[in-house]
Amino acid sequence: MTATESSTPTPIPAEYSPRLYNDDLAPATERKWGAFSIFNVWTSDVHSLYGYFLAASLFLVAGNTWKFLVGIGVGSLVIFWFMTLIGKAGVRTGVPYPVLARASFGTFGANVPALVRAVVATFWYGAQTSAAAGAIVAFLTRYSGPKHFHESTHLLGHTGLEVVCFLGVWAAQLLIISKGMETVRRFQDFAGPAVWLMMLALAIVLSVKAGALSFSVDMPSADLATLAKSATGLSVSPGSLAAIAAIAATWVTYFAALFLNFGDFARFAPDERTLRKGNVWGLPVNLILFSLVAALTTAAASKVYGQVILEPAQISAKFDSVFLVLLAALTFAVATLGINVVANFVSPAFDFANVAPKYIDFRRGGLIAATVALLLYPLHPWDNAPSFVNAIGSTMGPIFGVIVVDYYLLRKAQLNVPGLYDEAGEFRFQGGWNIRAFAAAAIGAVFSSILPVYGPSGYGSTLGPYSWFIGVIVSGLLYFAASGAKSPLATIG
Repeated sequence: MTATESSTPTPIPAEYSPRLYNDDLAPATERKWGAFSIFNVWTSDVHSLYGYFLAASLFLVAGNTWKFLVGIGVGSLVIFWFMTLIGKAGVRTGVPYPVLARASFGTFGANVPALVRAVVATFWYGAQTSAAAGAIVAFLTRYSGPKHFHESTHLLGHTGLEVVCFLGVWAAQLLIISKGMETVRRFQDFAGPAVWLMMLALAIVLSVKAGALSFSVDMPSADLATLAKSATGLSVSPGSLAAIAAIAATWVTYFAALFLNFGDFARFAPDERTLRKGNVWGLPVNLILFSLVAALTTAAASKVYGQVILEPAQISAKFDSVFLVLLAALTFAVATLGINVVANFVSPAFDFANVAPKYIDFRRGGLIAATVALLLYPLHPWDNAPSFVNAIGSTMGPIFGVIVVDYYLLRKAQLNVPGLYDEAGEFRFQGGWNIRAFAAAAIGAVFSSILPVYGPSGYGSTLGPYSWFIGVIVSGLLYFAASGAKSPLATIG
């Protein structure tokens, strides 16, 4: 039983501050997450409607399947390396992301990067919930009753049917998540494989209808470039070397948020070997195969329906078989529940708990995130979510750079874990805030967030896809130098 599932709180150790500690933020003691559960963190994270949409959109940028796989393959290997770095920190320390951030940003300063991550997760929580509701709406509107309700009733800027489906999915997620991290593990162990089977079925059905496997979209180059730019925001010539590089960078950026808090899950793995095995199968292997399925499905659908359709829910809604459409709708809903549990609920639950551990535990923190997402629904700020990917990366990169440099280069992967819960300990810095870390992250954010949008036009169009990397490098180097280190001689890994 995890701390979040325990009925009796564990006594706070004498040297720990109640302003920094509760059972959910404590170092993990029971580690039941095997390689299969780590693998399914990634199947749950990427096997979603937005994961598919992004992969299909990047397929247009590549021009054909083979170039697409090169870009995705390179990006997936980079993702594997970075996730293993932060995962090792989780295994070795046993602490969640906001607690690990105290080592670099200070015992109370860590609330800032924690809340940044929580805000992004809350945004995506609403976006993914809305996408899952949309898949259900696509199925229900095949019938006259729901279709009439959908067309005649409007509420909060949405149709009545959209509101009902959104609230249904929102409530189902809350029910699953309220049971604690062990329930999260069991659910994702089901959700990941289920979505894989549906994605394969979708690709097979469309390939059979198309008469053969399709490896490209038949469209004039200029039209393909226009469609690719509208879907991804990337101003590159499809199939060019620049396009392949942009695909790899954008694919890495998509995972930018989890680069910060993968330790929330890795800390429940028994050892680094288990972590590495789960990451190998869950990241490069799974990501490449999933992207291949998305590419083949997109290409086949363009042959069958005579148009490029990037959303799997819209593709499945065109099927003649009611059973297949219903199965697809349910599967996509499960997929979205999976990614919301993994990427968009666990993190803000810990992050909000970190602000006031005495009053906010894992469940209450998650309820705050779910409530904010519900309040955002009338505004539907996620309608332009694909272009939001690079904005996420530019926000997360500088924070990641500081944390990784602090843990691996400055502390040589040796961390005083009890000190993370001590107000007067070595991580107090300046009243609980490490000004050097904030300065480095702020300057890094100028290069990764501000210049791509408000700087010279050439900067944004050329370096925009690489804003996450720029933020990591600039903030990491500045923090390393400001900390008085002479040379980065330590080996990361």
